[in-house]
Amino acid sequence: MTEPSAMPRLLPTPERAAAAVDRAATRIPRAVRIGVPAAIIGVAAATRLIGLDSPATLVFDETYYVKDAASLLAYGYEGRWPDDADAQFESGALTRPDADGAFVAHPPFGKWLIAAGLAAVGTANPVGWRLSTALAGIALVALVMVLAHLLLKNFTLSMVAGGLIAIDGNAIVMSRVALLDGLLAVTVVAAVIMLVKDRADYRAQLAKRVARSGRDDVEHPPPNRRARDDWGPAIGARPWLIAFGATFGLAASIKWSALYLFAAFALLSVALDAIDRRRAGVPFWLSGGVLLQGPVSFALTVPVAAATHLLTWAGWLTTSGGWGRGRDDNALVALADYQREVYEYHVGVTSEHSYEAPAALWPLLSRPTYMHYEAFDDGTVVAISGIPNPLIWWLAWAAIILIAIGCAFARTRIHRAHDGLAAAIVLTGVAAGWLPWLLYPERTMFFFYTIVLVPFLVIGLTMIVGGILERGGRVAVIVLGALAIAVSAFFLPLWMGLPLPIDQLSWRYWLPSWV
Repeated sequence: MTEPSAMPRLLPTPERAAAAVDRAATRIPRAVRIGVPAAIIGVAAATRLIGLDSPATLVFDETYYVKDAASLLAYGYEGRWPDDADAQFESGALTRPDADGAFVAHPPFGKWLIAAGLAAVGTANPVGWRLSTALAGIALVALVMVLAHLLLKNFTLSMVAGGLIAIDGNAIVMSRVALLDGLLAVTVVAAVIMLVKDRADYRAQLAKRVARSGRDDVEHPPPNRRARDDWGPAIGARPWLIAFGATFGLAASIKWSALYLFAAFALLSVALDAIDRRRAGVPFWLSGGVLLQGPVSFALTVPVAAATHLLTWAGWLTTSGGWGRGRDDNALVALADYQREVYEYHVGVTSEHSYEAPAALWPLLSRPTYMHYEAFDDGTVVAISGIPNPLIWWLAWAAIILIAIGCAFARTRIHRAHDGLAAAIVLTGVAAGWLPWLLYPERTMFFFYTIVLVPFLVIGLTMIVGGILERGGRVAVIVLGALAIAVSAFFLPLWMGLPLPIDQLSWRYWLPSWV
């Protein structure tokens, strides 16, 4: 077999990547293997937990999700709050709404997670409002390191990926406010980890089944082989794939936009199954992968995702006061009617907002979302803005372009290169998290939706960093890393809501549209 050429030239070759794994296993001291990720998680914890009670007011869409979480604790469904409820809720004077059901646009699971923080700390404590999203933000950093290690097989690069997201402003802010998108991001990454784990299991099972049937000798097949065996085996013992479906069911129970990512990664799994069959020597690998293994994979993922999603609606289903609950004697019919209303709402959201950001402009970082602003008599201000680290953001998008070009024009293909799986995961995550929003240009959307892209963007940037290190660019990487840390330190007050003199706030408006 001809030796595969390098994917994009900046990406490490399969052989060098494998050799790096062997070297890492023997040369990295145990204290380093434990201490470095612990330090990165420590940085993530500090930037996400310190001062979590500030501001002591509901910011941006916290007014919806935190109060809905309190309602779930009280009734099991979202009730109707008075129009002027924020001040009373913040003071602890009002802890539950009226029992009448209120129409809400997002499924309940993310709000149940927020409710866990309220139950632990109290509805009148700002830490309780944000505790679950802060812990999710810390978990996201850890899971990005895990995913990067599974894809890149390199300790140093895994730490780079974790470090990048630990100091990124978008990730920090979405961990410090009780919105749904940070919870969505950590659930999506968990699901993708399970998909990657399934790849190794599938290849191992496929190799055993092919060897058992004698199909590994394609030039001299056994005479008793049936024609339908040319499609290869249908493998149903795939626990990681089932977990992938269940976890994406939870993600879709936080925000419906997870369905785009679920569909994209499920299709990627089918494509990779077919490619693995080709590498294993299955004659009709494409038809076998799509028409035989595909339906089995569908049965392993979609029903469990639907069941998991439905389970998160248990509070609404088992009570009688939720919005639309009494429209039909059959609770599932009533729920389906409710979902139709939600869909019509989502596609029809076109109201103007001062911080709306069209998806087409997200890569340019044209309009990050201001979460909070408060000016004081001493000339200082407290501001919270979801500006990502600009250096990391723009370099990551440049990396995605390089990876896409490398996949499109290099001779190496996904089925021929170890590094192709990493490229496929990264490009699928970015495409599925971004491109569908381009289909609704009239819809009101915000920049903070991009938090679900950040894990894939930083892993993509890490892949390019790996290529630069392989080509002797250690000094360049160190310089860029130091610059990224300096930029994060400069913007940190704007991410953690720390007081700033008002003139220094303007130093952080690198683009006029950031105001």
